[in-house]
Amino acid sequence: MSASPERRRELLDTAADVFAAQGYDATTVRRIADAAGMLAGSLYYHFDSKDSIVEEILRGFLDELGDRYDTVLAAGLGPRATMRALVTESFREIDRHGSAVAIFQKESKTLAARERFAFLAASQRKFEQTWLATLREGVAAGAFRADLDIRLTYRFVRDTVWVAASWYRPGGRYSPEDIAREYLATVLDGIAQQPS
Repeated sequence: MSASPERRRELLDTAADVFAAQGYDATTVRRIADAAGMLAGSLYYHFDSKDSIVEEILRGFLDELGDRYDTVLAAGLGPRATMRALVTESFREIDRHGSAVAIFQKESKTLAARERFAFLAASQRKFEQTWLATLREGVAAGAFRADLDIRLTYRFVRDTVWVAASWYRPGGRYSPEDIAREYLATVLDGIAQQPS
């Protein structure tokens, strides 16, 4: 008999927290089991290896993020509204899956070198194309500056959005939407006072 979906989700969430705090290599199955309040051998009843656990965590996060980005793109919004929606969805993912985001940031380069984790690089390429296409469309439509360095802007947006996983705490003073709104005001409108 397999675990209920709720119990499996609890185990994955616990494992994600441990991986995020300790790093993939330093995390043992015993440490995950301890955090979940079970014997290490019992964890193998649910997952066949540490690799399986981290793979399921990362696939779940990346698949959900990809689906949300696809929904934004399918909405046919203008470039500026698409940028707003992509940033907002990114902050919502940090809210929902902060530990998975931290694992992805810290471990994806090392893990992606292994065939089992080739999906990490594929997801990165897909997301990069989503952002680059949005920026190009914005320049072409006159919504963004004509002299914008598309690739550099993409890297700036990507890095400044996802680094929030290092300090954001769910249930804190600001919701993901609040942070996205402030962030977008800075990115799209700048911080300098506009002349009257």
